[in-house]
Amino acid sequence: MKRLNLLFTAITLFVFLPNVCAQDWPQLLGPDRNGISSQKGILRTWPAGGPELLWTSDVGPGFGGPVIKAGKVYLLDRDDKTGDILRCFDFNTGKELWSYSYEAPGSVSYPGSRSVPTIDGNRIYSCGPYGDLYCIDVNTHKPIWNKNIIKDFGEAKYLFGR
Repeated sequence: MKRLNLLFTAITLFVFLPNVCAQDWPQLLGPDRNGISSQKGILRTWPAGGPELLWTSDVGPGFGGPVIKAGKVYLLDRDDKTGDILRCFDFNTGKELWSYSYEAPGSVSYPGSRSVPTIDGNRIYSCGPYGDLYCIDVNTHKPIWNKNIIKDFGEAKYLFGR
């Protein structure tokens, strides 16, 4: 499978200026679910060469994105041999701190992950492209519970009244 370098754009949005601390971005569209950062001093235009690239990570293709909390970046990745992989990176260095993977067989028209994890307290929730919903403890890196929303609750057309 072709591997892509994932540029953590969400990270660069929070670190344009020295001495600016990054705000937690624990879910899709940020802390208030509106896509607006409350941080001050963020650049309004890019420098000629673009923002400084802090770090990259070799992850699989996908359509999801990262979340940030307490100096850590979380991302749901996918490898067709392994399955879904929830990864945790150090915000400042990009070093992968831990990962949790599980088998998630299936086939869809576009490869990779399709969602953004959500963090609440010490729990991170992620749902893979085949309906595998996991609640994982960020301290132990182990699942608290999991369900397959398609098998356990029915096809999406029934969930959404179609």
